[in-house]
Amino acid sequence: MVFKRRDKRPVWKIVSQTVWPRGGWARAARYVQHRVNRLPDTPEKIARGVFAGVFTTFSPFYGLHFFISAALAVILRGNVIAALLGTFFGNPLTYLPIGVISMTTGYWMLGIRTDPADHTSLGGKFMDAGDDLWANFVALFTPAHPQWEGLALFYDQVFYPYLVGGIVPGIVCGLVAYYITVPIIRAYQNRRRGVLAAKLAALKAKKPGRKSEDHG
Repeated sequence: MVFKRRDKRPVWKIVSQTVWPRGGWARAARYVQHRVNRLPDTPEKIARGVFAGVFTTFSPFYGLHFFISAALAVILRGNVIAALLGTFFGNPLTYLPIGVISMTTGYWMLGIRTDPADHTSLGGKFMDAGDDLWANFVALFTPAHPQWEGLALFYDQVFYPYLVGGIVPGIVCGLVAYYITVPIIRAYQNRRRGVLAAKLAALKAKKPGRKSEDHG
């Protein structure tokens, strides 16, 4: 395989580089920006793709962000590759503030008030929902009864507020990314055209010289 890694990384290294890539997230961000700049499309289409990717990171559908952003980019007539690259706006450094902002906004929009008697942490609600999923899977093959309490609590207090609350900040951040991306991509493409035009002019200027040398 041409693109197969020569060095097989252990599992712990793959996980660690997912959380903190080699060179840090600043270098990863520069790499993503470089890839976006070099996409062969109009600035507006690329920016619409970036909007789709950034907006998708504010949704609670973890593991599906690539597919959702690609579908949204198609709907918006944006660049799909730019949408996939835009999802890197969501990473281990940003997911916590994204989740807090989305859930806080969702609680406010839905008028949900926190129950003082509920002392279960956010992580605990994830754990309870996971336990219910496993229990319900086991119940398919055993006489055990399905469990829905943890899942219901997770849906009411985490997933649904996150889903609704992520729409507004997702649109705001997506629009900011759009209006930043358009001039950057346009300037990069114009500069690149200028460089290519200069190289082409230099090549044309060399041709008559070569012909005169041949005749001499």
